[in-house]
Amino acid sequence: MVGSMNLTSEQDRLKSLAEFRYQMRKFLNFSEIASERCGVPAQQYQLMQVIAAIPEDQQASITYLAERMILRHNSTVELVDRAERAGLVSRQSDPKDMRRSLVHLTSEGQVILNRLVAEHLSELAPRCEHLITALCDLQSATRTQTDPS
Repeated sequence: MVGSMNLTSEQDRLKSLAEFRYQMRKFLNFSEIASERCGVPAQQYQLMQVIAAIPEDQQASITYLAERMILRHNSTVELVDRAERAGLVSRQSDPKDMRRSLVHLTSEGQVILNRLVAEHLSELAPRCEHLITALCDLQSATRTQTDPS
C-alpha cells in the first residue's frame, strides 16, 4: 500500500510540474508572438524589460544585463548590438570606467516596451488564476515530497 501511495504522490508531483510548465509556456509563447508582431525579437523585448526595471542603485552594464538575462557576457554584447541597431537601446561608456558600457532605452524602445507591457498585462489577467493554481498545486506537491509523514 505504501508503494502505491508513493507512486500516486510521484504522479501528482509530475502532473503538477507538467501543468505549471504548460501554463508558463502558454504565456511565453504569447510573449514571443506579441513581441515579434511589434517587430521586436522576444529576447530584445526581455532586454528592454530588464533595462527599464533596473533598481535605482544599479546601472545597466553588460555584466548586470547578462546576469538578469541568464546569458554569457559575449551573448549579451551581441544582443545589445542588435537592439542598438534596431534603435531600441543606446550604449554609452561609463564615465567612471571607460572599459564598461552602460545601456539605456531609447525613446523608441520605451514606446515599444510600454505597448508590449500593456499587451502582456492584458493577456496575463485571464491567465493569472490558472498560473497561480498551477503554482500552488506544484508548491503543495513539493511540500508533500519533503513531508516525512
